[in-house]
Amino acid sequence: MIRGDTGKIKIGKFTNIQDNSVVHGDADVYIGDHVVIGHRVMCHGRDIGDRVLIGNGAVINDGVLIGNDSILGSSTMVIENMEIPPNSIVMGIPGRIKGTVKQRHLDLTREIAEIYKIKAQKYKSQGNLE
Repeated sequence: MIRGDTGKIKIGKFTNIQDNSVVHGDADVYIGDHVVIGHRVMCHGRDIGDRVLIGNGAVINDGVLIGNDSILGSSTMVIENMEIPPNSIVMGIPGRIKGTVKQRHLDLTREIAEIYKIKAQKYKSQGNLE
């Protein structure tokens, strides 16, 4: 569900938001390109950078900024207004920066985003999406 009651929500190219997730903001929300938002994510974040992977069941509260190429582990809960620098690995409740993204993480995020891009193109080419 994408719910822009009081602000605009902009979603970048080749981003996928999976089943039972909610994107909602009390202000404008920006989600970058090639972002993977896993199942059951509650996203109130203000700015999600490019190539971010958000694990299943994560909660991102109001005003959060997530830098490019970051990963949030499954079930992570990020507190209000937290600023996550680029290339961060965040896990836990509350979410804490636990490390730096390595090349293998970047490859995984790119691979997942590419899989969903291909699925969308296939679906569109079958005349199911305009």
